[in-house]
Amino acid sequence: MFLQHLEHTHKHIPHLAHKHKIINYCRYVDDVFLIFDSTHTSVHEILKDFNDLHHKLQFTAETEIDHTLNYLDITMHRIPTGIKTSIYRKPTITDTIIPYISYHPAQHKHAAVRFLFNRLDSYNLEQEECQQELNVIHNIL
Repeated sequence: MFLQHLEHTHKHIPHLAHKHKIINYCRYVDDVFLIFDSTHTSVHEILKDFNDLHHKLQFTAETEIDHTLNYLDITMHRIPTGIKTSIYRKPTITDTIIPYISYHPAQHKHAAVRFLFNRLDSYNLEQEECQQELNVIHNIL
């Protein structure tokens, strides 16, 4: 709620977006994804200004490595024609769902399966990565 307040009520984020020529700003809860013109500003300048917004806020930066960046459950690969996406799993993920024979309600079991297939259908994956994710889902099930 506080970040939304900063974004809309005080117009701090739009001001920083204009100042640093931020091309894209998106946020999910407390994870922010920025695309900016690196010929105009640097990630360090942006980070300093974001951390100056409020003394209780502390932003950190994760930059792309080899044209690749993970954001939430997506890996974005910067290619000459745009951005290619794939599904990202943290190294600590267990890919475990509720066993079918457990006494949990069936809706909970079905929801996990629906999530996996909805994510597969929702992301713009290339054929090879789509097949790879389908194999992962089958292994999970």
